[in-house]
Amino acid sequence: QVQLVESGGGLVQAGGSLRLSCTASRNIFSINAMGWYRQAPGKQRELVAAITRDSSVNYAESVKGRFTISRDNAKNTVFLQMDSLKPEDTRVYYCNAHSSGDNREYWGQGTQVTVSS
Repeated sequence: QVQLVESGGGLVQAGGSLRLSCTASRNIFSINAMGWYRQAPGKQRELVAAITRDSSVNYAESVKGRFTISRDNAKNTVFLQMDSLKPEDTRVYYCNAHSSGDNREYWGQGTQVTVSS
């Protein structure tokens, strides 16, 4: 059962932009926070950006000023606008949603972002 559907990853040259989107299934109730994580091989997943239902945001220091997170509560969708991409941003990006209804974390399948130099 697919509960978080991601799109927007791909290959881009350094300095370019990508826009990721993630839509949560309707059967996930009471979503409060949504966000994006990325993971390096052999490392812990790290938070890239997160946003609450009330639009409180949090960014990793490495992406501040370059990435912008937003959401459409009515559509259960979160976006990540990525500008001024660097090769260091190359990673698999995972969508995340936290449900207050069942106090669980939900994850997308991951979408590959590759930035060439």
